[in-house]
Amino acid sequence: MKKNIPSLNGSELRPEYDFSSMKGGIRGKHVDRLRKASNIVLLEPEVAQAFPNSQAVNQALRGILNRRTGKPGNRTIRRAPPKRK
Repeated sequence: MKKNIPSLNGSELRPEYDFSSMKGGIRGKHVDRLRKASNIVLLEPEVAQAFPNSQAVNQALRGILNRRTGKPGNRTIRRAPPKRK
């Protein structure tokens, strides 16, 4: 059984969503706290293409950090291909 729901375009809100009568709302009230708590980095498009996911980015950054500090880390060990006879 389908409900008869009227279609609304982007500029119309239903009466139950009328926020004009609400008082005390402050726009951006929590934005400073969010900026301090989050660590979002935007990559340039060509850099983002080189990393398929966040795990790949983290692995690359850990490798850079480990080289600076001299600590062994999650480095990929490349082995020489087997010699042909």
